[in-house]
Amino acid sequence: MLSKTLKITLTTAALTTAFVGLLWTTMADGTEYYIHVDEVMVEPEVWHGKRLQVHGYAADVRRRPDSLDYRFEIHNNGYVIHAEYTGIVPDTFKNEAEVVASGLLDGNVLMVEADGIMAKCPSKYEPKPVLKKSAISSGVGSSGSGIPNN
Repeated sequence: MLSKTLKITLTTAALTTAFVGLLWTTMADGTEYYIHVDEVMVEPEVWHGKRLQVHGYAADVRRRPDSLDYRFEIHNNGYVIHAEYTGIVPDTFKNEAEVVASGLLDGNVLMVEADGIMAKCPSKYEPKPVLKKSAISSGVGSSGSGIPNN
């Protein structure tokens, strides 16, 4: 008959092995690298076939008529990745928009997955203008209505 300590040790080892195996298989499928275009294009063969989130700026955005097929370039610091995407793009997706595209790198072409485009509109993230103290001290808008006090 096995001792109680040996039973606990074997059970703990089996559960730990099962947990590590489950964690390993789950993480291996969901691994996605966040990387800039210039970092990828220095050695594109290293990234071939890997899931990537590529950050850069959209250029030469083209849409095939009567379809949702897009071809565009993502550039950053003089390097370019060509990208292909089929689907609905964000309203802010246009030339020179800052984008992050998720997909698989196939040679020098990023095959963007469904819902794999995020675009940032710079105007939405610029700070609002701040009133200078001279405008406040002169009485402009001190009534709260935006109309100078007389």
